[in-house]
Amino acid sequence: MSPRLRFPDAAAAADALTFAGRVAIVDPDASVRLVAASGALAMTAGVLAPRSLLESMPTVLAMRVLPVDAELECDLTVTATGLTADVAENQVTLPETSVRAAWAGVSPPRSGWERAAPLTSAVLATRAQWGMAAVAHELPTDPGEDVVRTVRARIWGENDPELNGIVRGAAFAAVSMGFVLGDETIDVLRAPGWTRLTLQRGHVLIREPRRSGLTAVRATGR
Repeated sequence: MSPRLRFPDAAAAADALTFAGRVAIVDPDASVRLVAASGALAMTAGVLAPRSLLESMPTVLAMRVLPVDAELECDLTVTATGLTADVAENQVTLPETSVRAAWAGVSPPRSGWERAAPLTSAVLATRAQWGMAAVAHELPTDPGEDVVRTVRARIWGENDPELNGIVRGAAFAAVSMGFVLGDETIDVLRAPGWTRLTLQRGHVLIREPRRSGLTAVRATGR
């Protein structure tokens, strides 16, 4: 793979680093998936994602699309903190090795999206702030990682009536990634198993959890 991502200008290179930096603030161990083709780079980060099949944390992804060198083609996942800048040369240097992330193994559909009721940026900001306060209130002093993840999964994984039933973690992702700035009407689209919030500064994608368990017993005759 190419050791660098080359952008048409310094602003796009800085934008890529800002995206990676924001997700690293949410989770220092976070990773970013980089998919480039035909002059466009899709950067995707798992803002919220389960670490096991038994965890109730929803899968909430943030995506930002940037212009990039038209000859660049790649699909790899790297640590968010591993990206470094050479803004003078309009490029971002990649870490020497890629990583694996469970959320990066499944991509949202490219077609079949249908419009749903829109949201406003004000509602997203309000529900994100409410969730942050609720998480802080629920956490005991010096909680362990398991306790933190349990509380966050419960707060952010809840379907919020004020978000038209979308999990509250979508609001957290939009605010924490800097997508919510100013007043804006947000397009909401749905596809089987997925919901997408499209803002001017990026996208938030929510993958509905797969329900597991025993199947219904069927009569087989004698």
